[in-house]
Amino acid sequence: MFAPSVYIERRRRLRSEVGSGLILFLGNEQSPINYRDNQYPFRQDSSFLYFFGLDCPGLAAVIDIDQGAECVFGDDLTVDDIIWTGPQPPLAEKCQEAGISETAGLDKLGLVLERAVGRARQIHILPQYRPENVLKIQQLLAMPPAAIQDHVSESLIKAVVAQRSVKSDDEIAQIESALEMSYAMQTTAMKISKPGVYEREVAAAMEQIVLARAGRLSFPTIFSIHGETLHNHHHGNMMKAGDIAVNDSGAETPLGYASDITRTIPVGGEFSQRQKEIYAIVLEAQNKAIDAAKPDIEFRNVHRLASEVLVSGLKDLGLVKGDAAEAVEAGVHTLFFQCGLGHMMGLDVHDMEGLGEDYVGYTDTIKRNPEFGWRSLRLGKALEPGFVITVEPGIYFIPELIDRWKAEQKNAQYINYDAVEKYSDFGGVRIEDDILVTETGCRILGKPIPRTIDDVEAMSSSA
Repeated sequence: MFAPSVYIERRRRLRSEVGSGLILFLGNEQSPINYRDNQYPFRQDSSFLYFFGLDCPGLAAVIDIDQGAECVFGDDLTVDDIIWTGPQPPLAEKCQEAGISETAGLDKLGLVLERAVGRARQIHILPQYRPENVLKIQQLLAMPPAAIQDHVSESLIKAVVAQRSVKSDDEIAQIESALEMSYAMQTTAMKISKPGVYEREVAAAMEQIVLARAGRLSFPTIFSIHGETLHNHHHGNMMKAGDIAVNDSGAETPLGYASDITRTIPVGGEFSQRQKEIYAIVLEAQNKAIDAAKPDIEFRNVHRLASEVLVSGLKDLGLVKGDAAEAVEAGVHTLFFQCGLGHMMGLDVHDMEGLGEDYVGYTDTIKRNPEFGWRSLRLGKALEPGFVITVEPGIYFIPELIDRWKAEQKNAQYINYDAVEKYSDFGGVRIEDDILVTETGCRILGKPIPRTIDDVEAMSSSA
């Protein structure tokens, strides 16, 4: 955990920004895999971690803004529990590390909320993504599950997003600690991605790295020679010479902070000429996007810039024709680049996505574009110092999408479909780094991971 003063100040700011009423936070429970005692590894709710730092299941917390009171609700372990888990510090002792002096059993939570409801006090809640917490809200606030989303507190969401979006020096240090693991994951993957090796062997080696460093994966690893599938969690293919593998993976520190890095690896150590040409286009798009990322720049415009660079490069290869900016305006880039350029990152790899992407990545005046490709852009609003975001352009040749567009002759004035079809077996290329927006621009976080063609080939050719 951070120092108690960190959590005290975070809650003070939250009280000030929300204004009045009670704030109810529900921590997460253990989640069973296929029966009660066989459980997934526990992961605390990220907003609960941010404001209380307590990484254990079965907790709730109430902040009474008007009274200036804070209480964490939870039950200490019984002797029967200790037999299975070993002794644990009592809740009151844990809460001292978060600057909380008042604790109570879970059976007292309902009474506190019942009194507040009886006095017509507002109870602020965040959106719930765990079904067990939806049921708790139903029981605690006598509210049908279908009505809960209509009663979430917009003022609380906006206050949480405003705080969590701007990372402190301590948080940046945590993210860079996660990136140390990512460096080892990515460079190891480059070294062992040889002909005859299965994707699952590389995925396993990367997970071993994070476990050995007291971390965990920040999301299920994407490691695939079928990089055209954006979120491909299948690891069953045996790699062969001439393949390229997309390695989109990340680590999470014991305090919950994430990294998210993608490299595209030549199996056996060398890209083909055709692979080099596509890789170089994606790398140029990433470099120009990173150069453009700075305070007050709307990220949707950085996405547009990267898309124009991609289209311009594909035009040089004869796949696209016409003016690049006009082609992007027509949506031509979405045949090759169907996702967004990046997203916020922090305690969640897609930071605060559970609170609602439009609250995190957009504003009342900067709205999400509903068009194909554009609607997948998770971040469109102006950047601010302290934001940590990903920059991850890519080019993906999806045979089914190419066939559909060709059959419809979609944007045929811009697309050379005969040339594009020759890439149907190509796969995909993605390059991703995590950047910190500074007062004057941005910087790539973490130790530099091989990114240029020469550096990636050199690392992939090493033993």
